[in-house]
Amino acid sequence: MSDLSALSNAAPPLARRMVARLRMKHLALLLAIKQNRSLTRVAEQLATSQPAVTQALAELESLFGAPLFSRSARGMTPTALGELVLSRAQTMLADLDHWALDVEAVAYERSAHLHVGVIPFLQGRMLARAIARAQQRGRRISVTLHEDTSDRLLARLRAHELDCVIGRVSAVLDMAGLRHEVLYQQEPRLVAHRRLAARLERKPLQWAELTELDWILGARQTPMREQITDFFLRAGATPPQPYVESLSAKIIGELVAANERAVSIVPADIAEELVRIAGVGIVRHRFSWTLPPLTLFERKSGAMHEEQRLFAQALRDVCAELTAA
Repeated sequence: MSDLSALSNAAPPLARRMVARLRMKHLALLLAIKQNRSLTRVAEQLATSQPAVTQALAELESLFGAPLFSRSARGMTPTALGELVLSRAQTMLADLDHWALDVEAVAYERSAHLHVGVIPFLQGRMLARAIARAQQRGRRISVTLHEDTSDRLLARLRAHELDCVIGRVSAVLDMAGLRHEVLYQQEPRLVAHRRLAARLERKPLQWAELTELDWILGARQTPMREQITDFFLRAGATPPQPYVESLSAKIIGELVAANERAVSIVPADIAEELVRIAGVGIVRHRFSWTLPPLTLFERKSGAMHEEQRLFAQALRDVCAELTAA
């Protein structure tokens, strides 16, 4: 008996039926039904007939032994079992996409393709060094960077759309199924138009007065924005209401440099980059608090590429050097 046959025979009955009958096209069909909520629209999207779609769904519900969708005047909605099956289907299709990209990477003489989630306020030099160092260790990788907020990136990590995430820890983040490792701390810096920065440095900062300036801050409900709000409250001042919200460090720098009343708080290493690329000024005031640390997030379960391990170690090494410097 082959190893595959032995494994199949040892599996539970439902698992054996799934191996024998489940196809990738069935998973795509389920996601299409969830998206369209109508078998007619699904048939149009997949360029097939409605009876064929209805039969395929009936076969799937027979396989799982219960309805996967409930029907109503508002359309088709997943049952509790359907939600579970859909979650697994989405994960498996995401893994299939990654598999295809890995095959393409090998075709171009690279060993694997990594999907890395990154938050906006991340030093580009640090990321470039980590990628280059991972490649120098004998495994040529290709990387797609996905920029977003930590909460959205972690949701994509759990859905297997990303291999790892470099974000910030926060008490409000959903950490189910994930492990995390602090990479390094970032100090906050107040950046302003150069002339405004020079004026602000002449005397101790008055936080109540600062709230009257034109603030540019990151998106609401992000760890960094929450920390800034908390700092103003602890200082007895009203948190500023930004006139512009942006997740782009470059745009924040350009807006600050163009407005003599504009200020923002960004990580110290990002502030130094904005001095070079946008011409902002840094107010040399040391805060009594630090930003939520930059953190590497990975899934607890599932296989990990050797390339992902190398990239993670390269990140640790580069961040350790940054901390020492």
